[in-house]
Amino acid sequence: MSATGIKANGITEGVIWKQLLSFFFPILLGTFFQQLYNTVDAIVVGQYLGKAALAAVGGGTGTAINLLIGFFTGLSSGATVVISQHYGAKDEEKVSAAIHTAFALSIAGGLIIMVLGIAFSEPLLRAIGTPEDILPMATTYMHIYFAGAIAIVMYNMGAGIFRAFGDSRRPFYFLIVGCLVNIVLDVLLVGFTPLGVAGAAIATVISQVVSILLVIITLKRRSDCTRLSFRLIRFDRMILRNMLMIGLPAGIQSILYTISNLIIQAAINGYGTDTAAAWAAYSKVDQIFWMFINAFSIALTTFVGQNYGAGRTDRARKGVRTCTMLSAAGTLIIEAAFLTIGTEILRLFTADPEVLGIGHDIIVCIVPWYISYIAIELLSGATRGVGKSLVPTVISLVGICMLRIIWIYIVPLITPRLEGVLFSYPLTWVVTSLMFIIYYLKGHIYDRRYR
Repeated sequence: MSATGIKANGITEGVIWKQLLSFFFPILLGTFFQQLYNTVDAIVVGQYLGKAALAAVGGGTGTAINLLIGFFTGLSSGATVVISQHYGAKDEEKVSAAIHTAFALSIAGGLIIMVLGIAFSEPLLRAIGTPEDILPMATTYMHIYFAGAIAIVMYNMGAGIFRAFGDSRRPFYFLIVGCLVNIVLDVLLVGFTPLGVAGAAIATVISQVVSILLVIITLKRRSDCTRLSFRLIRFDRMILRNMLMIGLPAGIQSILYTISNLIIQAAINGYGTDTAAAWAAYSKVDQIFWMFINAFSIALTTFVGQNYGAGRTDRARKGVRTCTMLSAAGTLIIEAAFLTIGTEILRLFTADPEVLGIGHDIIVCIVPWYISYIAIELLSGATRGVGKSLVPTVISLVGICMLRIIWIYIVPLITPRLEGVLFSYPLTWVVTSLMFIIYYLKGHIYDRRYR
């Protein structure tokens, strides 16, 4: 192996649980700091500007943003899988071509998302029934956020590239820096200027720009086949095709998830501003679980991808079993913590007693069911790791999206209470988990004859 060649890494060797956790924790902490971008916005806005501003930057606004950003994040997962498979196979030429194709894709995707996001922010907010008293603030926040979409999309792609070849620590370091910048700017622009929610959006965009600059600088300084060169950023037709075959279904799945959540958000908005604010605050707390399980999913996708590329399907299977046990143990701890102190955590965002009471009801309805979601996240991640993305998308379309939408239209006939709307989450999680388990056990996902 030359000095610039691909080095051996622990993902395809060593003790599985240790390798998974060593990869998982930097992803979890990095995701935590990434989520802090919006959480800090919510805390500062809620404390300085009140509950109407809190509802404007959280809840439905965040879900609407995820409609576009989430699509490209799903799309970029195809790049991560392709890079990880070539890296596991030690194909240096294809690793380099895949990295530069991924950056070209992120630049093009960022431009498209910026234009669409700015154009459709207000219509989308109106479509989900955003209360009129917060609509102008929510629209302003989204316009500024999408103006910085290129930096946000490029950072997500850059972090995925590092993770594809087994480096989950550097994205974590970059996010720490970006988060600190965001916190400082949030306090300055929201607390000490008349910018209001615009200041929170500006702080988020600037911090993302700092993060992507760190990604670019670090990749340009590398000396192996993972080095970034601006002159090589272009589309490789075959690699782009493979990325899109894996990532496009994942991106569509993200859109379908978000659309179903927007329909739920519209139903929640119908209960008034207090309920919208409670849902916005709960959504920030809820992110702790999603960060946790998503970090395991990302770790497992890379683990399976590299081992599949190296021909070690036995190790990939063991990784899935180990990851399931680890995530189940962690999920039970999170559930116990939320049910015990969840309402106190909500006080970080608001002191309004009515909002806190609704927030407590939301926690009791949804949190105990987190355990039922594990199979969805992990098995879809493992399946994408071997390059198969269509079936997970179909399963999610039927089990999560279609069933959830049907339930939202049926539930008013059963009960007018908020709890009826919230039950759409555990209902669809249980059904979809069962479908994923059956597919994983019967779908021959590791057999290359079944493509």
